[in-house]
Amino acid sequence: MVDQLGDEFDFRIVTSDRDLGDAGPYDDVEVDRWTRCGKASVFYQTPGVAGWRALHSSLQRLHIDLVYLNSLFCSTHTLRPLIQRRFGRLAPAPVLLATRGELSPGALQLKAFKKRTFLTVAKALRLYDNVIFQASSQHEENDIRREFGDVKISVASDVPGRGEPLLDVIPQDDADTALRAVFLSRIAPKKNLLGALKMLKDVRVPLIYDIYGVIEDEAFWVECQAVIQTLPPHVQACFQGSLRPEEVNGVLAQYDFFFFPTHGENYGHVIREALAAGLPILISDQTPWRDLVAQNVGADLPLDVPEEFVAWIEAFAQLDAVQRQAMRAAAHVRGNDSQKAASDIDANRNMLYAAARNETFPSGLTTSQTASLSNFPLG
Repeated sequence: MVDQLGDEFDFRIVTSDRDLGDAGPYDDVEVDRWTRCGKASVFYQTPGVAGWRALHSSLQRLHIDLVYLNSLFCSTHTLRPLIQRRFGRLAPAPVLLATRGELSPGALQLKAFKKRTFLTVAKALRLYDNVIFQASSQHEENDIRREFGDVKISVASDVPGRGEPLLDVIPQDDADTALRAVFLSRIAPKKNLLGALKMLKDVRVPLIYDIYGVIEDEAFWVECQAVIQTLPPHVQACFQGSLRPEEVNGVLAQYDFFFFPTHGENYGHVIREALAAGLPILISDQTPWRDLVAQNVGADLPLDVPEEFVAWIEAFAQLDAVQRQAMRAAAHVRGNDSQKAASDIDANRNMLYAAARNETFPSGLTTSQTASLSNFPLG
């Protein structure tokens, strides 16, 4: 969003000064002050009272047209601003809250008691009064209304990144060559790496499954490692660490397909990135990316029928190089749909302008003024 709309909006992004679980801050960043980063100004906030005091002091000097909260369950950068707003300690400004797929049935089943308690308390405190929710699809709008009823909702798909070239990678179809599948996401229950690994126990063709991402949940990763130890000899799963954004396209392009049976995504940036890199995708039916078989770019399958995932992998292994190249070309086109990208960018532009007027989109009209946005993302 910042990359595509940063020339029209003054984005001010508040985030943590460190990755989740890290003891120390990022290298080479200035903390507790605004730092220019690309088309936005970023406030890398230190933990504790000092960081909040510095942020509060800084925000007092800004004119904010819109507060954009980038998660439903983040205690620091969603719950705290909502509490401050509720009790008059945050400068009055419209609030736009993106739920990011966190209200999908699959997502709510994970840590269900904790999430239900959170929502019950937040509703009792009326933290969501006069908040505009952002849904990225009709499906997510239904999820929001199921939880919150008749609230204000704007619908706009997430802003895609810029298009990527299709790299010249020749698919292998040698029966003795192992398929190369890839997982790229946070290592957390919602992303369902554990489910993917359990499915691979039944795959009868040689396969290498490389795992990229930040380990967000150590206990969950221990479970995944236990399953990795039980995989058959012809299936290997290897953790490869995390990737920098500029590495993603080139690394993904080296694989045969993207295997991501997530419990739920409101959009799924990594799915689009995989498609843009020319990867066929094997995902769950809990995302907006549907009808993949008809588009010849992969499959979206039900999580309660794991044998369908196994069957797809084994069928994919039988395709020759020409068939796989056709799928790669179709995937690249699907991931770099310039017409849809332009429409999504325009929808987000209109959504932000409408939200700054405390209105919803698509009922809000386009304006041509510049707005200052304060964004409290999930740190």
